Amino acid sequence: MRIYYLALLGILFAGCKGDPKTEVPAEGAAESPMAMSSDTLIYPGEKHFASIRQITFGANNAEAYWSFDDSKVIFQSDSQAWGVECDQMFLMNVGETFAESQPPMLSTGMGRTTCGYFLPDNAHILYASTHLRDAACPDVPLRENGNYVWPVYDSFDIFVADLQGNITAQLTDEPGYDAEATVSPKGDKIVFTSDRNGDLELYTMNLDGSDVKQITDELGYDGGAFFSPDGTQIIFRASRPKTEAEIAEYKGLLERGLVQPTQMELFICNADGSGLRQLTYLGNANWSPFFHPSGDKILFSSNFEAEGGFPFNLYMINTDGTGIERVTHGKTFDAFPVFSNDGKHLIFSSNRNNGGTRDTNLFIAEWRD
Repeated sequence: MRIYYLALLGILFAGCKGDPKTEVPAEGAAESPMAMSSDTLIYPGEKHFASIRQITFGANNAEAYWSFDDSKVIFQSDSQAWGVECDQMFLMNVGETFAESQPPMLSTGMGRTTCGYFLPDNAHILYASTHLRDAACPDVPLRENGNYVWPVYDSFDIFVADLQGNITAQLTDEPGYDAEATVSPKGDKIVFTSDRNGDLELYTMNLDGSDVKQITDELGYDGGAFFSPDGTQIIFRASRPKTEAEIAEYKGLLERGLVQPTQMELFICNADGSGLRQLTYLGNANWSPFFHPSGDKILFSSNFEAEGGFPFNLYMINTDGTGIERVTHGKTFDAFPVFSNDGKHLIFSSNRNNGGTRDTNLFIAEWRD
């Protein structure tokens, strides 16, 4: 999961995210519309947002990714009002909102799905699903000895579907977890996370699933990877257990299909895995990174300034690790920032404007540097 489960820390989702409802503080008076600008959903200090439009209005919605021509978005939702019990894939045309309507579902409606992404033809998507193992939604354990955990289901495999929801290909069939797939802007490679070799590492493959190559090989959870705009680099988040106790705990959890998401930093490497280096040293959870259109900066979500786990806000940092800047100024949860291919808009998930509920919705902001 690329990981919506941190919203799980905050709202108990599921999927690349989550399903139950977590302990994110409810959005109350501190984030009422009165705290925003009078005519927008922009909080004071959010200077990079020229405007914001809310897309969804209830339940848990996240992991939204643009088609290559920026005309459509694929996202996951667990909205019971849309007839699902856990995360499934939904399609929207850019410009649509869903206050009183339902978008078309592109996944099968069986199992749990996560991490949808468009292929370069704009007519197919890929996503991970557990439906071959079981048509029912898998359980979502969220605590282990009092600590938050994420499940990494060994029933996840990566599939391709058309925009009518027909599965046209299965890209992975190895035992274990295969998910978190994204596509290079060059349109030639997929990067994904797998534990097929005993640890959660990054792999690349061709669009048809051939030529699979492992590109990371260090103990810890490597995931949530995205290519740079020119396809030459990859940004991802990772845990790195160091002490004997941390290593034993990590391996013990992974044997049971679990990981802890509370300590993660960002790493960057070349598209073939060479030149690997750690980008952040902030502490707490730094995750959901995405390249700025310039290729010289990374936008990501973090709670490094929080004392009690929340809030998560969006930050921007140069690819050399300098110049960190806070982008959002919420009191609860902002994450999954993704730029449109033309660099003019940013889609992200947020607890803002949720009426004091635990709902996480999608927002599209007009971006300005």
